[in-house]
Amino acid sequence: MNEPLAPDAAAVLAVLLDGPGAVLAALREQVPYVRVTGRCRCGCASVDLGVDRGAVAAAPVHGSPVAEAFWADSEYGAGVLLFTAGGYLSGLEIYSGADEPLTGWPDPAGLTVEG
Repeated sequence: MNEPLAPDAAAVLAVLLDGPGAVLAALREQVPYVRVTGRCRCGCASVDLGVDRGAVAAAPVHGSPVAEAFWADSEYGAGVLLFTAGGYLSGLEIYSGADEPLTGWPDPAGLTVEG
């Protein structure tokens, strides 16, 4: 799989990367080169990400997940995690306490970023 990131997922990613610091700045530089390389088997909207490593530098050393946010108005405690590997964007995961997986990305305007 090698697909562009869907607009709704890209909007969530933009919210997660909006902030100060060298790590987030470097990860923002990777966004034009990010591709969806896989999907979660449970049917949720989570995606594996790949970045053209020849086109952009890795972010400085940091922990992963690099960002976490939640939708405060979600009845099931929905949230999202942004993962990296080796300094590159590697996964955008959505989670909730609902019985069924979340198959779409809620409005990023409702996200509260932690940290």
